[in-house]
Amino acid sequence: MPEEGIPLRDKKEFMSQEELFSIVRQFVSLGIKKIRLTGGEPLIKKNFSEILRFIAEQHVDIHITTNGILLDRYWNELAAARISGLNISIDSLRKEKFNQITRRDYFERVLTNIHEAVDRGFNVKLNVVLMRGFNEDEIVDFVQETKGLNISVRFIEFMPFDGNKWDRSKTIDYQEILTIIEDSHLAFSSLETEKNGTARKFKIEGYLGDFGIISSISNPFCDSCNRIRLTADGKVKNCLFSNDEIDLLSALRQGNEITPLISKAMGAKKAARAGLKSFDDENFEFDNRSMTAIGG
Repeated sequence: MPEEGIPLRDKKEFMSQEELFSIVRQFVSLGIKKIRLTGGEPLIKKNFSEILRFIAEQHVDIHITTNGILLDRYWNELAAARISGLNISIDSLRKEKFNQITRRDYFERVLTNIHEAVDRGFNVKLNVVLMRGFNEDEIVDFVQETKGLNISVRFIEFMPFDGNKWDRSKTIDYQEILTIIEDSHLAFSSLETEKNGTARKFKIEGYLGDFGIISSISNPFCDSCNRIRLTADGKVKNCLFSNDEIDLLSALRQGNEITPLISKAMGAKKAARAGLKSFDDENFEFDNRSMTAIGG
């Protein structure tokens, strides 16, 4: 969340619970088999429990991306919904740095919830966005967390969004991450990439967990991507790099069919990074709203 906050919008601009349910039914009818609740932070929604129960009734794999702060309120509901995976965003294992980037003092609580999630048998992944000059010195520390914890650490290349002050020089790319780990004398081997997976995965022999790299900038996985995002205000993004959005909510409120719009969005997916060709141009501009405004 930006230090200055974000402009507030009328709640009428966002999907109501029933509108969300209607759109989810349409996606499921088209063959969607996996739904991820992300954000922003999905657990702060007052009707999160109702949304979770509804999606569980659709017989799809349910995944949640969260900052981990409120997980302890929902253990029983998450178990009842048979959550397939919990992705917990944590960019530093050092309290001072963690508090700096999150602007909150919940470090111990998040760590406790991570361990609790593992103990309860959830499939846990830690999402670590790497930024040069901020946390690249913690790459090995994160990998070492997989020694005694059955987790998957996923290093994510820093991507451009509105307000995050992105530039190419701040990105720690795929090969550099591997070199840093190799230089620490940790011997690792490659794991098979999951079908339509975003991360190239590796494992250190004898360690319980593994680590992976989501290299959207330097080594993209676009050729196997089958993801589509429904934003909090009812628009479809077929790629996080895409500036284009298709408005499902307005069509729904006008009583129009939204299935053709969903098909149009999927059919318009580009071969790589929404058609962006290079990030190295000094005049590179990316007019995409921030992740806090995208939701999903």
